[in-house]
Amino acid sequence: MAGAGHLVKRFFGSVLPIGPSASDREWAQAQLLEGEADVWRRMTAVDRRHAAGVARRAEAALGAEATRPVLAAALLHDCGKTVSGLGTYGRVIATLSAKIAGREQAVVWTETRGFTRKVGLYLEHPRLGAELLGLAGSAPLTVAWAAEHHLPAEDWTVPLAVGHALKDADDD
Repeated sequence: MAGAGHLVKRFFGSVLPIGPSASDREWAQAQLLEGEADVWRRMTAVDRRHAAGVARRAEAALGAEATRPVLAAALLHDCGKTVSGLGTYGRVIATLSAKIAGREQAVVWTETRGFTRKVGLYLEHPRLGAELLGLAGSAPLTVAWAAEHHLPAEDWTVPLAVGHALKDADDD
C-alpha cells in the first residue's frame, strides 16, 4: 500500500473534483483502445487527472519503452475503483479499513451488503480493474499491471523496469 504522504496528497487532490486538462485528456484517449477509452470515461475526473499524471511521468521515465500497453497500464491501473461507487470520504474509510483489518478482509466484505460491500469492492479494485480491462480487450501487460500494482515487486509479471517506472510514477 502507498505511503502516508502519497495518500495525503491524493486526498487533498480529490477534494476539488477537477479532471485532466484538455490536452492531457486528448493525449490519454489517443493512447487507448476503444474499449479502454470506455473504461477511462467511467473513471472519476480526479482519478483520470491522477492517471494522466502517472502516464506522463512513466512516459518521461521510460522513453521508448513507454509503449501503448504501458501507457494504457498507467492510465487505467485504478479503473477497478469505479465498481465500488465510493466517493472521496468512502475511499478514505476503505483505505483506513484496509490498514486495520487487512486487504484479505476485502473478499469477505464483498459478500455482504451496503457500505461494507462497497468498501470490499474498493479494496478489490486491482482484481476488478484487471477483469474490466480483460473484457475491454487490453494487452496482457495492461491487464497484469492493473492486477499487480499494489503487490510487491517480486510478485510482478510485468518487466521489472516497467513496473518500477509505473510504481514510481504512481507514488510521486
